[in-house]
Amino acid sequence: MKKRSFLLAVALSASFGAYAQAPIVIKFSHVVATDTPKGKAADFFAKRAAELTKGRVKVEVYPNSQLYKDKEEMEALQLGSVQMLAPSLSKFAPLGVREFEVFDLPYLFDNYDELHKVTQGPVGKSLLDKLQPKGITGLAYWDNGFKSFSANRPLHAPADFKGLKMRIQSSKVLDAQMRALGAIPQVMAFSEVYQALQTGVVDGTENPHSNLYTQKMYEVQKDMTLSNHGYLGYAVVVNKKFWDGLPADIRTELNQAMTEATKVANDDAKQDNDNALAKVKASGKTNVYTPTDAEKTALKKALIPVHKQMASRIGEDTIKAIYKETGFDPSKL
Repeated sequence: MKKRSFLLAVALSASFGAYAQAPIVIKFSHVVATDTPKGKAADFFAKRAAELTKGRVKVEVYPNSQLYKDKEEMEALQLGSVQMLAPSLSKFAPLGVREFEVFDLPYLFDNYDELHKVTQGPVGKSLLDKLQPKGITGLAYWDNGFKSFSANRPLHAPADFKGLKMRIQSSKVLDAQMRALGAIPQVMAFSEVYQALQTGVVDGTENPHSNLYTQKMYEVQKDMTLSNHGYLGYAVVVNKKFWDGLPADIRTELNQAMTEATKVANDDAKQDNDNALAKVKASGKTNVYTPTDAEKTALKKALIPVHKQMASRIGEDTIKAIYKETGFDPSKL
């Protein structure tokens, strides 16, 4: 009897020991392919999280909407069905956090240096903090890239956009942007854009170069202007209750892994866009036009009024905080 009790105690001890050592699992869901900058960065984060925590954390990455589609994943995060996401910044407005629509404003940033002053500085952090009441903790911003306009006619001046049906993501800011140019905005799912361009349902669109190339839109767009007028990016977010419940040392190590993954994401995004632009040029199917300084100023003058128009929606304080960070002064245009 004593021997049986002893063996039972040993078995229970071993069982509890194995349970105690079981890794913390983080399900990281995203909607793009593994070979994209976001996909590669998510896999890198999973690898570094395991290394830095010495196996105490296991990040399971689910790409290509394997777990949840674009419109489902935010609710899944809030419910705790998944622990981590990297949605596009436009996805936070439907939660009531409209301040993130500031990233849709045209010509808010002239380059990556200005952008990263915001996304990697106090203004970017303050925006992420606004997600906390929604049960979400923001960890980092990952770039996709700056956008260029494309159509089946040259787009050198604001007047060239008049009457064109231009595809946009669902965004009040992007709607106002296209209307400021005299274009007709058309909200459409990303997966439908190529066919819509091919059949003439829409005349043009705006995209980072990597999207234009990988989705083969350049095959059905005769002209592209290197306007760099807008930014497309993501925020890496985690379920707040889950994050707060992690041991402090684990959070520190995961933050380190995220810092490293953010560099991978942003470096890859820039390289992918540069490579994609070179391939579009080499294809000879799209005329790639670099606007003159005067032409870019004319585009800015046509689009900057959208900042003031959208201030009541986004928040004037948010826009001004970014102006201060980047040194932008709209009155000097």
